[in-house]
Amino acid sequence: MAVVVRTVAQLAGLSLSLLGWVLSCLTNYLPQWKNLNLDLNEMENWTMGLWQTCVIQEEVGMQCKDFDSFLALPAELRGSRILMFLSNGLGLLGLLVSGFGLDCLRIGERQPACKKRLLILGGLLFWTAGITTVVPVSWVAHLIVREFWDETIPEIVPRWEFGEALFLGWFAGFSLLLGGCLLHCAACSTPAPPASGHYAVAEMQYPHQHLEMKNAHLEI
Repeated sequence: MAVVVRTVAQLAGLSLSLLGWVLSCLTNYLPQWKNLNLDLNEMENWTMGLWQTCVIQEEVGMQCKDFDSFLALPAELRGSRILMFLSNGLGLLGLLVSGFGLDCLRIGERQPACKKRLLILGGLLFWTAGITTVVPVSWVAHLIVREFWDETIPEIVPRWEFGEALFLGWFAGFSLLLGGCLLHCAACSTPAPPASGHYAVAEMQYPHQHLEMKNAHLEI
């Protein structure tokens, strides 16, 4: 039973981490980090991401333009780019490392200590990837809230609001963190101990003794 729970925890942790990594990659490239709705022109909406800004018009559709210079970006966008790149790389490395540490794979099955270390390392990588996803998303969200309630900005000036990519990033980060926790718990849990030598020998001898007694009764 303990082996089954351990295997299920490993597969659940790896699946959650894979989901979080995929969503983190989507969050990195989606342009919906910020949304801007113009009161004067309700048919035109603006969105901004880490790589480009887009305008959505009902007649034309979506038109996007990439940022020309990395150094010209605000500090939060520059830092978020670096952290999201780091998150995607660490998540990919965590998938590779923890994949080889699964008990269901026959690779290295005679080296359980090595598999345990791989799972622990994979869990740590997923934790780091989750943190480096949650931090830039929360950073941008904090600035949006601060600018939204800034009383020095005239009320007529449109304010940026939360985009869909922020919620996707939070979900991705917490999925990576939870997946890393499950892998770490599965690695630290000990499988069911095998039967001791005395009981193992007794279990092997019992059927043999029973068969001898049965044969003796038949001879009588």
